[in-house]
Amino acid sequence: MESVAKAALKPLRAVYMGTPEFAAEILRILLDFAGAEVVGVYTRPDRPCGRGRQCKPSPVKGVALERGLPVFQPKHFKDEAEIEALRALKPDVLVVAAYGLILPQAVLDVPALYPLNVHASLLPKYRGAAPIQRAIEAGEVVTGISIMKMEAGLDTGPVMVQRALRIGHNDHAGTIHDELARLGGICICEALARLQTGGYMFLPQDDALATYAKKLEKGEGAIDWNQPAQTVHNRIRAMYPWPGAYFDWTGPDGRTLCLNVAPGEVSEYPAEAAPGTVLGEVDGRLGIAAADKVYLTPEIKPEGRKTMNAAAFVCGYMKACR
Repeated sequence: MESVAKAALKPLRAVYMGTPEFAAEILRILLDFAGAEVVGVYTRPDRPCGRGRQCKPSPVKGVALERGLPVFQPKHFKDEAEIEALRALKPDVLVVAAYGLILPQAVLDVPALYPLNVHASLLPKYRGAAPIQRAIEAGEVVTGISIMKMEAGLDTGPVMVQRALRIGHNDHAGTIHDELARLGGICICEALARLQTGGYMFLPQDDALATYAKKLEKGEGAIDWNQPAQTVHNRIRAMYPWPGAYFDWTGPDGRTLCLNVAPGEVSEYPAEAAPGTVLGEVDGRLGIAAADKVYLTPEIKPEGRKTMNAAAFVCGYMKACR
């Protein structure tokens, strides 16, 4: 009888707001959830990209168009007409994930129930734009997803659903991004199911425990080899795949190259050379001295060149090969 009762529940009318691939994966999962009907999708306006500067739709827009959903791309919500267009959709809930626009209170007040945000951290830790990268950079071993009720403050609203995810020693921002996107889709469906039955509650965040995950900047990928190898490892993992971790290296011929370093691992070998010294091939990888130990990377990419393994780099840049 319980399953029959649940099946009879009316799907919630949901308006989805998101832009990058993280949000697109959550949307895919939400669209397969019987407890919600997505009646409209909001995403950022198409942006020029690539050498031809042609406008490219966001990943969320791509999913929406594939599924025949109406797409809205306002530059902002300062125009009352944009808010009226949202009201006309009569949403029970707004589901927001990495949208990229700050939503005014007038928008947050539109849904009959709540505006819900899918945030990629265990709030109140890592509020802000780059929670995945900042958690890895700090050496965290666990992160997760929080489904919170949106309010005027930045990621300050009370939390309904929270699920943890382990960060493996060699996980990087790319792998955790993908896992959290899937988990985010599962969590938002759980939250909406709770709304359907009325079996939910919101828990306020403890602001005293809050930390801030500032936006990631391209220049943050610079590696400081004077730091311990584990700190270097965390930085490289956090910056992969974007913006990438790099350092300037001067080769035997006196040329200075910018080298992009792929995530590797900390070895047990002590660093018996100056920090930043490229030691050559070590256990099949390229060894680079940090402050305490040798860091081993499987791949290196000189600026303007193709990615290469340790043997190819040593052959091409460190000595003549016969």
